[in-house]
Amino acid sequence: MTRMPFGKFSSGWPMNLIDTHCHLTFEPLADDVPAVLARSRQAGVTGWITVGTSLADSRKAVDLAGRGENLYASVGIHPHDAKDADDAAMAALKEIAGSDRVVAIGETGLDFHYNFSKQPEQKRVFAAHLEMAKELGLPVIVHSRNAFEETLEILDRCGDGLVGVVFHCFGGSAEQAGLLLGRGYCISFTGVVTFKNAQMAREAAAAVPMDRLMVETDCPYMSPEPVRSHKPNEPALMVHTARLLAELKGLSPEQFAEQSTATAMRFFRLPSAETL
Repeated sequence: MTRMPFGKFSSGWPMNLIDTHCHLTFEPLADDVPAVLARSRQAGVTGWITVGTSLADSRKAVDLAGRGENLYASVGIHPHDAKDADDAAMAALKEIAGSDRVVAIGETGLDFHYNFSKQPEQKRVFAAHLEMAKELGLPVIVHSRNAFEETLEILDRCGDGLVGVVFHCFGGSAEQAGLLLGRGYCISFTGVVTFKNAQMAREAAAAVPMDRLMVETDCPYMSPEPVRSHKPNEPALMVHTARLLAELKGLSPEQFAEQSTATAMRFFRLPSAETL
C-alpha cells in the first residue's frame, strides 16, 4: 500500500493533527478501530502512527497500517520485553520493518522503573534497535523511564548515523530537554503535560522549539485533562493536549496544528499533498 498524502479537514482544527504515538492494536481500541479512527477524524486528528511493543504486536501494527489511509506503523520490542529479544526475534523484526508502512523503529529504550527485563538485557536490545534503524535509514522512537543518563550514554555511543530520534511521552525537566535538543533530537508530549502536577513537563514543553516538538496520546493510556477520567484514551482526545501545548507556546490552535504537523511529517518522512 502506498503512502497517502495528508489532506485538509474542517472539523475542530484548520488542518490535520497527527497522533505520533498510539497503540491501536491494544484492547479495547483494537476491538473497533474503524470507530476509533472515525471519532479521531471528526475531532481533527487525521493521521496516526501505531507503535509496536513486541514482535507479535509489531506484526499486528504493520497489518493494521496496511488497511488505513494516513495510518502508519513503527516496529520494536519494548524494554519490558527485552528478555524475549534474542537474535531470531531481532532478525524477524528487521524483516517486518521492511514494509512500506513502517516509518520508524521502536518503541525501544530503557525502563528502570519496572525492570521487567534485566537492565543489561534492556541495554543490549536498545543498542540492537539503534543499529537496525541505521541500517534501514529509519528514525527511532525512544522510551526512557528512570534511565535518562543511561539512555543518553547508549545513544551517544551507538547513535552516529541515525536519521532521527524522538523521546516519546516526555516528562522530564527543561534541563533534560535541553540536553536532547543539543543532540538534535525531537521531543513528544502526551496528555501528561495537562495534568495538574506536571508543571515540570509544561516547563520543558515551553522550552522546546516547534520544529522539534510533536504530540501524541500513547493511548489507550493517559487521557488528558479535562477528560482524564475517560477510559480508554484515544486519538480523538489528543486535541486537549494540543490546545494546552498551543497555549504554552503562545500560538493559536491554527499555528500549533500547522507547525506540529509539519514537524511530524518531516521527522517520519510522510508525504504531503503539496509535494505529490
